[in-house]
Amino acid sequence: MSRWPAFVARANWRLLGKLVVVVGAMFGFGFALVPMYRAICDALGVNVLSLAEQRTQNWGRSAGTAPNSQVDRTRTITVEFDANARGPWDFKPAVRSLQVHPGELATVMYEFRNAQGRTMAAQAIPSYAPRQASPHFNKLECFCFNEYTLAPGETRQWPVVFVIDPKLPRDVTTITLSYTFFEVGGKVPPAPSSKSAQAGPRAGST
Repeated sequence: MSRWPAFVARANWRLLGKLVVVVGAMFGFGFALVPMYRAICDALGVNVLSLAEQRTQNWGRSAGTAPNSQVDRTRTITVEFDANARGPWDFKPAVRSLQVHPGELATVMYEFRNAQGRTMAAQAIPSYAPRQASPHFNKLECFCFNEYTLAPGETRQWPVVFVIDPKLPRDVTTITLSYTFFEVGGKVPPAPSSKSAQAGPRAGST
């Protein structure tokens, strides 16, 4: 019977070691989720700016016109606009949909209002449906290319200038352009407490 406490102690230590390994694995998996998410987004073309979009943006700034001036008036594409905000902010398009011809330059306005009582830095990320429409939806101007700092209650309006490539598959008649606006962490100080608010704004805030 004298060996029983020692056996129990060794079993407890082994169990503790296994639990430490499990906790460490879960902790590491949590850190791995971010690059895994980015890799999945890159593969699916969701919530990321493709290289083609960036090239189109640069081309549009230098030329000021659509990259393809040939308008296919035999087809009409319905472009639906969606807006999502990850936070207590107001974010919406001026119109819910537009009818455009492939190759035709079009513009839609989006409005964003910082409804919080603090300064924030935010950025929008786009996604498309159906997936095969993504390489054919070219944005010449878009607020999603930049990060923005907004003061409490500040409202801004941004245009999205786009053109749909006439090479879009003919079975695609509706495209949904969806934006998600989220706060960029670490760009501005957190909301001040009652004591720090009386001391005045922190350096670097706007």
